[in-house]
Amino acid sequence: MEALEKGSVYTAVIDGYSSEGLGIARVNGAVVFVPHAVRGEEIDLRITKVMKTSCAGEIVKIHNPSPERMEPECPYAGKCGGCAYRHLTYPEELWAKRQRVQDALTRIGGAEVTVEEILGAEQPLHYRNKSIYPISPVGEVGFYRARSHEVVPAADCLLQAPQAGAVARAVEGYLRAFSVPAYDERAGRGLLRHIYVRTSREGRALVCLAVNGKELAHERELVERIRAACPDTVGVVLNVNTRQTNVILGDGYRTLWGEDTLEDTLCGLRFRLSIPSFYQVNHDQAERLYGRAVELADLTGRETVLELYCGAGTITLTMARKAAQVIGAEIVPEAVENARENARRNGIENVTFFCADAGDAAARLAAEQLRPEVVVVDPPRKGLGEEVVAAIASMAPDRVVYISCDPGTLGRDVKRFAQLGYALKRAEAVDMFPRAAHVETIVLIQRKDS
Repeated sequence: MEALEKGSVYTAVIDGYSSEGLGIARVNGAVVFVPHAVRGEEIDLRITKVMKTSCAGEIVKIHNPSPERMEPECPYAGKCGGCAYRHLTYPEELWAKRQRVQDALTRIGGAEVTVEEILGAEQPLHYRNKSIYPISPVGEVGFYRARSHEVVPAADCLLQAPQAGAVARAVEGYLRAFSVPAYDERAGRGLLRHIYVRTSREGRALVCLAVNGKELAHERELVERIRAACPDTVGVVLNVNTRQTNVILGDGYRTLWGEDTLEDTLCGLRFRLSIPSFYQVNHDQAERLYGRAVELADLTGRETVLELYCGAGTITLTMARKAAQVIGAEIVPEAVENARENARRNGIENVTFFCADAGDAAARLAAEQLRPEVVVVDPPRKGLGEEVVAAIASMAPDRVVYISCDPGTLGRDVKRFAQLGYALKRAEAVDMFPRAAHVETIVLIQRKDS
């Protein structure tokens, strides 16, 4: 392989996409990652960085623009790090995401399965029901530039709900009007760190302000500005986070006005959500995802189902309508309380929730000789710990329904299950995050001797 030199220009064809949405070219045997490139295009590229196993490049000239290339409709495209596929048509984005899942399951997971389909979103704009805005040291509200903590001013993001943008602009105005210092994470000084907004299907909003302290100046005026900008606000909550960390929320909460939870409808059920409770950010796609989860679980009404990482009980309660009993485990205490209340509100009695880390919960239930026919997992991006996979396998469920937001860790865990007598049977992708690089996957893992 001939070594590539920084600054040199080469001609190559883009033959695919990386997990971050970068175009992939091969030059003299070396892999080059090129931002804003489209599959099938022949380009002249300049090498901008030479690494041990690959190179980074930039487009100098496009010889034959792809019909799948489009002009980004977002004014912040290429500046903030939120979107990876603004330069692609939506069908091409779906192709890239489905291929990413296929590659992870085949190459990392060693599975011989075809990703059946990817469920695209009918509405790829303004779909996020949870918005988290970092604030720059000079009080600008927006999102981080890619691979940095530099805030790009972008209150009017096309992915966020309009209510969230209105709240963000109101808080930005409050900071200026009352000279309230924003948090500077490098210096560890300042007050307001993040603006967090949850929105419901009906358009109501719950606002949380993460603060490096126990109070803000002119809190009454702040609440008034938020309510004037977003009349459908149901509550404003202050979160205390005085740690020098990039973790967004601290442990303490104080309600400045109104409610400290938000109610939403999902899969025909009513859910009450606290600030830290996990809830899928795309309501419509979550309903499709959970519907597929119930189908893959293949419930007849006689099964015991265990769900790990159950959050506020959204999947648990959906499963409970077709199972004999469902047990949900979650590490966030507020989410467990939300889950129990959600069960009561929906009149569902065949569920049990308890607060525990997924690994501890799985080990404890295995030691108690629990034998669920189905285990459902929806872990964070890091996937399942090796001990969690082992504990699940020791319960010998017939089926594991695994919902994943990271194809790489899913592939790794599929391989771990295979070593313990389980095989990947079905896989589908769901575009929960249109225009962003992330993709959701749902798979059925089945015990080989079941």
